[in-house]
Amino acid sequence: MPTESRTARLTVLIDPRKKAVFERLCAGDDTTPSQVVRQLIRDYIEQKSGHSWQSEYNLAEKTATAAKRPRTR
Repeated sequence: MPTESRTARLTVLIDPRKKAVFERLCAGDDTTPSQVVRQLIRDYIEQKSGHSWQSEYNLAEKTATAAKRPRTR
């Protein structure tokens, strides 16, 4: 699985009790909450788009790169 080349922060507000249970379950699986959330997001992208998350990720990268290029006439 390719590693994302950039990172962005996502702030999520949840009930403190849910957070504690989530963190405990993640620790029991020897994973971090961030790893689980990233996997959930990848799964959601694939479910909603019908494509692998890599193809959606590559499309987003190409779109972002094209938007940064100066326009020529």
